[in-house]
Amino acid sequence: MTKLTTYAIGLALAGAAAMVLAQAPAQQPGPAGAFGGSGRGGGRGGSGRGNRGMNIPPPAGMNPNSQYRLGPDSMPQDGVPKGDIQGPFHIESNVYAGTQHTYWVYVPAQYDPAVPTALMVFQDGQAFKDPKGDLRAQNVMDNLIYRREIPVMIGVFINPGRTPEQVEPSPETSWGDGTTNRGTEYNTPDDKYARVVTEELMPALYKAYNISKDPELHGIGGSSSGAIAAFAVAWERPNDFRKVLSNVGSFTDIRGEYVYPERVAASEKKPIRVFLCDGRNDNRNSNPNNDWFYQNVRLMKALTAKGYDVNYTFGINSHGQKFGGPALPEMMRWLWRDAAPISTDPNDMVERSFREAAKK
Repeated sequence: MTKLTTYAIGLALAGAAAMVLAQAPAQQPGPAGAFGGSGRGGGRGGSGRGNRGMNIPPPAGMNPNSQYRLGPDSMPQDGVPKGDIQGPFHIESNVYAGTQHTYWVYVPAQYDPAVPTALMVFQDGQAFKDPKGDLRAQNVMDNLIYRREIPVMIGVFINPGRTPEQVEPSPETSWGDGTTNRGTEYNTPDDKYARVVTEELMPALYKAYNISKDPELHGIGGSSSGAIAAFAVAWERPNDFRKVLSNVGSFTDIRGEYVYPERVAASEKKPIRVFLCDGRNDNRNSNPNNDWFYQNVRLMKALTAKGYDVNYTFGINSHGQKFGGPALPEMMRWLWRDAAPISTDPNDMVERSFREAAKK
């Protein structure tokens, strides 16, 4: 198990930091892109089943996110072939009757339809592909694929399910809390969302693209409630997905999600690899079941004790993507580090070259 070096503590700023987390029972979801949540009445902090606890804010005058900036791996770079984002596409859901899921597909410039390729699926796809957002996953994949730091892979950005009359989540609207099926799909600790991905999304992807059937070449990730959804997919379907990327995961008591450390301890070890990213100011709460950072650390310790291939990086950040965005390139490198054989032949000029765009 490895622990990455975390980023520096934020400089003190005038005024208390605005915590768009679980503050009080009447709090409404935050602005678009701020975070993902349950979409249930009473705000972001708990299940509404008894003691919700009290939010514990960061030190006075501190902005926990002030020191985080996206690095060059998250930005378009000159000379790097750019992938194409195709879509939007839609799938009707039988698992959640009456809903549909919108998704987009990132096709790297190096994709060759004759060669089976790896797959990475991001929940809350609108946020992960937002070209002005905190994550910009398509830029990360462009740069890392080009430098052979991750394999050539198809990227999928899938939004939570919604009924036809509900507004599509987007950077201009919201993440879909309270306006889509997001809370039910992402926060319920069962296998229903895993069925959406494996039984409804994957057949559509296999039909349209040459994606490897090897589960070792299938990764899934998300942020906040999307992170616990990603973990649940791999946990429930390890023969379909074996790499999990989790940023500020909601392993708390929105709908009982704090149960995973006990499930890890009680179950046989599964063939999955997990990278957890969180912050010391992520929705801290007097009730441990509703304390985001505490529950992320608890899950990390449970996975470690069971012998899982787990990595983690814990910053000073609050809830959101301000730390997860800068950390995303390294999370991807670590998760995919052994996806392809490594050539040590000094005369292998293919291995020693940038990965250029495939010939059309």
